[in-house]
Amino acid sequence: MKYEFPHKDIIDPDQFTKKDLETILTITDYVVELQKAKKINHLLSDYLMASLFFESSTRTRLSFETAMLRLGGKVISTVGFQFSSISKGETLYDTMKMIEAYADIAVIRHPVEGSSRIAASAIDIPIINAGDGAGHHPTQALLDLYTIYKEKKSIDNLRIAFIGDLKFSRTIHSLVKLLTHYNVEIVFISPVDLAIPEMYRKELKKKNIEFEETEDLKAFWDCDVAYVTRIQEERFVDREEYERLKNSYVVNKAMVLASKKNTMIMHPLPRVNELSTDVDSLPNAVYFKQAKYGVDVRMALLILCLQVELPDL
Repeated sequence: MKYEFPHKDIIDPDQFTKKDLETILTITDYVVELQKAKKINHLLSDYLMASLFFESSTRTRLSFETAMLRLGGKVISTVGFQFSSISKGETLYDTMKMIEAYADIAVIRHPVEGSSRIAASAIDIPIINAGDGAGHHPTQALLDLYTIYKEKKSIDNLRIAFIGDLKFSRTIHSLVKLLTHYNVEIVFISPVDLAIPEMYRKELKKKNIEFEETEDLKAFWDCDVAYVTRIQEERFVDREEYERLKNSYVVNKAMVLASKKNTMIMHPLPRVNELSTDVDSLPNAVYFKQAKYGVDVRMALLILCLQVELPDL
């Protein structure tokens, strides 16, 4: 299968056009079919991926490593500053120059916003941003977009609610940017102190995307999708502020069943207490499916960034 994808690196959602997004969705679907036909476990057998997680992660790291291994590739990894030369004073630039000698592609998570762009400027191998501080998490946004596309059959003409920590959530920031390429309506539900930053309001207005803001959790009852997020303790400077806001919203089974629509419930995980486990059994709870789709999307991204030829079905 032939495809066109102009990006070597995956850094932030602003780099994508609508055509790029459609290519990612299409190639992900094709990768799923190749898996079913058992034609995929050798595609990256000649490649090695560096998995560089300088900030804690479970789902994203394991998802990328699973994706690479399923494609027949190999993985080297480092987890946490304390296990890296950065803890000895080495710059990220120098670390990445060394990684270039070891690997064919690198996935990086770092607590400092903009770190993935620094990494990409240092080396010639592809870089994939797996989250940089409170900045962006483009691959999570792409798997979220794919989840909506697969479960709702279309992204256009949907009403999508975002619930919780809209100020610090890089997953929400990235997904909102991707959604500006589609005909959607957005509802932001959060405490005033955790409202979506002004730059995203401005972008939505510029792209003529209708949106509203409210503190009322019931506002998701007339939405097609409700995207729930935890209040992110690690982003707060003031502990008392976190304690005051941490229990702002709890989405439970009764709340979901009261929805006027069959609202699809999403969550990037991990969850704390903002999403009750009694929601898990509902057919419209898709957050564990998101994790499965995440592997599929990341397999597609590894293929696209490395410009690997795909076999015919």
